[in-house]
Amino acid sequence: MHIKTHTPPETKSQPLFLKEVASVGIFELRPFQIENDLSIIYQWIQQDYAVYWGMVGLTFEEVKNTYKKLITNSNIYTGYYNSQMSFLLECYNPNEDVIKEHYEVKKGDRGMHILVAPPTQKITGFTWNIFQFILDFIFEDKQVERIVVEPDANNHKIHALNNKAGFEMQRLIQLPHKTARLEFCTREQYKNALLKI
Repeated sequence: MHIKTHTPPETKSQPLFLKEVASVGIFELRPFQIENDLSIIYQWIQQDYAVYWGMVGLTFEEVKNTYKKLITNSNIYTGYYNSQMSFLLECYNPNEDVIKEHYEVKKGDRGMHILVAPPTQKITGFTWNIFQFILDFIFEDKQVERIVVEPDANNHKIHALNNKAGFEMQRLIQLPHKTARLEFCTREQYKNALLKI
């Protein structure tokens, strides 16, 4: 697969990160803007498939208040596919999250959460393209050495993506809202995983 990667300067009118994937399309990341983006995100998280996001059934105001808190200590981005908002990315410092109670946080660790929009058309490998795009973005930061994830133990679709990308499960942990799989992926593990595809 031929991939061109560009990182334009950070401005309100340009994406923070852009990648063109041959025969698929253009993926972009932009800063999350709560007033402009939340109405779309809210529709996604009310879908049955988004149960693992943990916000199904919350009111719009409850979700808005949640994100007002999140943006104070997380970097949140909206992702676009061919100019259409298609996914959400939350990046966080594990030292500022409850996850720090379950493992020894190391310098260079970065946590992430991903939510993909409900599909409107079938595109083979679409979610994997988004996943790879996001990992490329996170690892472009030279200070990041390892990505930490804690997906719901029952979310088998994300487990398959994590495994494909090189994540290794450490153990099951009990978080306040779920039983989760604690998983790590170093920069080297990700590179090696891509060589096997």
